[in-house]
Amino acid sequence: MVLNTDPAAPGARTGRPRSERARRAVLHAVDDLLVEVGYAAMTMKGIAERAGVGRQTVYRWWSTKAEILLEACLTDAREELAVPPHPTPAGDLLAYLTVLTEFLTTSPPGLAYRALIGEAQHDPAVRELVHGADLLTESARGVLDRVRRSAPDMPDTALSAAQLTGPVVTRVLTTPAPLPAPLLEAHVASLLRAWGC
Repeated sequence: MVLNTDPAAPGARTGRPRSERARRAVLHAVDDLLVEVGYAAMTMKGIAERAGVGRQTVYRWWSTKAEILLEACLTDAREELAVPPHPTPAGDLLAYLTVLTEFLTTSPPGLAYRALIGEAQHDPAVRELVHGADLLTESARGVLDRVRRSAPDMPDTALSAAQLTGPVVTRVLTTPAPLPAPLLEAHVASLLRAWGC
């Protein structure tokens, strides 16, 4: 399942069309509340009040606060995790891991994603939502497609994305400091060797 963040796309909730202004207000509100009160204390009522919209508006478009938070995260992640092509496969991978690290450690959408990963450990519905959206695979896909041309032993995209992002995500979720640049470079070098590049 991939969360549909395009209100006009097939599969979006039916009913009254979304007001883009209201949608943006809700997405900003959920980011702000996550920072101010944390995921556990956030409520649909609080999100609606912060956004200046009615609760019916919020419930018309989203069933849970996790859905709102994930949509906010995915919307911003598309821009924040985009990496322009680099001249070398190592440059491509290192650039992606650098922006991923910044996203997960300093960006409000990245903090939202971390909160959802944490909640997914206790809530099967949130787990399914996060797994279905697959932010890490989707954000790494373009970079991996470019690197694949020079890496004949690279596994399928889902596995190669897990291999690429795993150490960064694990470090961010389990320690206060992200992987330093020399370790990111060593990780990229070992991946490229394993992938036959």
